Amino acid sequence: MTAAQRTWAGTTLADRKAARRRQLIEAGLELLGTAGTQAVSVRAVCRTAKLTERYFYESFADRDALLLAVYDQVAQEAHDALVTAVRDTQDELTALVRAAVTSFVELIIDDPRKGTVLLLAPLTDPALIRRGAELLPTFTTLIHDQLPASDHTERRLIAVGVTGALTNLFMAYLNGTLDVPRDRLVEHCVRMLLTAARGAR
Repeated sequence: MTAAQRTWAGTTLADRKAARRRQLIEAGLELLGTAGTQAVSVRAVCRTAKLTERYFYESFADRDALLLAVYDQVAQEAHDALVTAVRDTQDELTALVRAAVTSFVELIIDDPRKGTVLLLAPLTDPALIRRGAELLPTFTTLIHDQLPASDHTERRLIAVGVTGALTNLFMAYLNGTLDVPRDRLVEHCVRMLLTAARGAR
């Protein structure tokens, strides 16, 4: 039996290490999502997580590594929410689009910390700029793959354009420059996607 497999109080060392890592990521999400990148330091994260710096460096090489872990977790949640919504909606196009938009809004608007991490933090933190640029095509592909069959280039153009428009809408909503009711935002996004899908036929 390895050291990682030995139990203490019913849990293994590996389990406790994983739990501490989750605490640190949650603390990073709270700080980054509510107070911005300037609030995220190793000391602040440890204080929020109620862990010592020793445990921080057990899981992360530095502050930037934590930020990337927080960002990757939220991005994965957003991707999974969209994929699940599309997969579970065996219905006509309008229902599918509404399910996708609703699932995304529930994640990044109803928990604005996650919206801030996913869309606003990459604008100001150097550690996240590249990762945000790397992951954006993943969301473009999700839209591209739902467009009706047509010329590949046209589908690509529409998907990139719609992704950019949606990103800017959500960013404006999150930073307070777009002051509209949540339901109206959802309806506008649904109409935009439906118009794009019908234009791709």
